[in-house]
Amino acid sequence: MSVDMLQKVQDNFSAAVGVAMVIVDPEGEPVTRPSGFSSFCDTIRHHPKWRERCYHCDAVGGRTALSTGDPSIYKCHAGLVDFAAPIIMRGEYLGAVICGQVKMRPGEMAPDLVDLSGLFPVEASWREDPRLMALYHDIGEISYGRLRSAAYSLFYIASHIVEESYSSSVTQELYAKNLRLMEESKRRAELERSLREAELQALSYQVNPHFLFNVLNTIGRLALIEDAAQTENTVHAFADMMRYILKKSGTQFVPLATEVDHVKNYLFLLRLRLGDRFTFSIDLPADLAEVTCPFMVLQPIVENCMNYAIEPRESGGLIDITAYRDGHDVIVDIVDNGDGIPTERRIQVLAGVADRSGRKSIGLHNVDSRMRHYFGDGHGLEIVSPFRGGRGTLVRLRLPTDFDEAAV
Repeated sequence: MSVDMLQKVQDNFSAAVGVAMVIVDPEGEPVTRPSGFSSFCDTIRHHPKWRERCYHCDAVGGRTALSTGDPSIYKCHAGLVDFAAPIIMRGEYLGAVICGQVKMRPGEMAPDLVDLSGLFPVEASWREDPRLMALYHDIGEISYGRLRSAAYSLFYIASHIVEESYSSSVTQELYAKNLRLMEESKRRAELERSLREAELQALSYQVNPHFLFNVLNTIGRLALIEDAAQTENTVHAFADMMRYILKKSGTQFVPLATEVDHVKNYLFLLRLRLGDRFTFSIDLPADLAEVTCPFMVLQPIVENCMNYAIEPRESGGLIDITAYRDGHDVIVDIVDNGDGIPTERRIQVLAGVADRSGRKSIGLHNVDSRMRHYFGDGHGLEIVSPFRGGRGTLVRLRLPTDFDEAAV
């Protein structure tokens, strides 16, 4: 809050009304410098033991006011009358406005007066000091009504200043957060531009730059709103994907289970971005886990399903991946429930001449070429569309079980 503003209001108000004022925290310790304090109270507060009694009285007075939400009147350990008005913001008790340090006029009634003068032992009393007694007698008297009006007025003013300060701090925090988000968006835009400009020439690097951008965007959002189990899983899945894509092992082949795990990570990350817009299932029998599979052949097919079958629809998308034996081969079927692919476009896709927004779609063509290169023409990609009920597409890979990669 703006303590400087509170101090100025308190100083001017005390001078105008003619009563002592101070704003204290929940423990009774001053937040502002005292305004209009009498010589008696200044002297008392310079004594460590008596100062602690002053703080304690102010803390008790503030807590008493907190219990009602309105200013409370009490008599301090020195027998002077004070008002305490609570400062509460968003349900949190911040402290109190203390107003008074005066004597009441003789015979005047003070409703609900809380007498705190008996809270402390009487030994070593300040009343044994003639100088303090003289200063005490110099303290003026004030009417209860005037003191009460002063306490309420400063209570309302202080509460308003605190509320305004809080609103200002929230606005500043939101502004700073928006600046950070704008900077992050700028970095994302720069990253996206860099990814678009990058030429991923190796077939094993067939990863859509837009996908990388969207994953990073998802991770950034999660980091802002949660702490942090899901974010950790996301980062691990993405790290595993990148490690797999960028590895240099000297071979173009991996176990089928490793290739499937990579696709699982890919689909997991897409689910974070797209939510319930699609579901997927993967069925890989344990006895097919070690079947030799070319590196990075499943993801381009699954990515194609995402681009043409899942992304265009708002909900209900489905991708099924199933592996099973067929004689000397292992079949891997990737099936979606999209609108299907016309015959002419299927031919263009496999030939690598299909056009999408001015760019050649070569992912499936590359997979088909590699499969034929490694295993022969009888093992090229098969595309069936529509596949089921006049909709959907099936893309089939055929992996030989007797393949010897050392012969390549």
